[in-house]
Amino acid sequence: MSAPANANVPWKTVLKKDRLVRWCACGLSAKQPYCDDSHAGTNLLPALYRPAEDVTVALCGCKRTGRPPFCDGAHRKL
Repeated sequence: MSAPANANVPWKTVLKKDRLVRWCACGLSAKQPYCDDSHAGTNLLPALYRPAEDVTVALCGCKRTGRPPFCDGAHRKL
């Protein structure tokens, strides 16, 4: 996974077939872009995704995507 220098850019990564992904929606996780349960006490929950095949994707880093967990370019408007 290529870690961006700041959180307002996508995280390019390979997701493995049938492996559950828990994408951090709150921005509090120390394991970005993945959830580490730091959202406890908030009303935010991680987005869950299980790919049907190995796939390279861009996971949202800014947390403003309209297509969680994937980047939709929302960071360009920040």
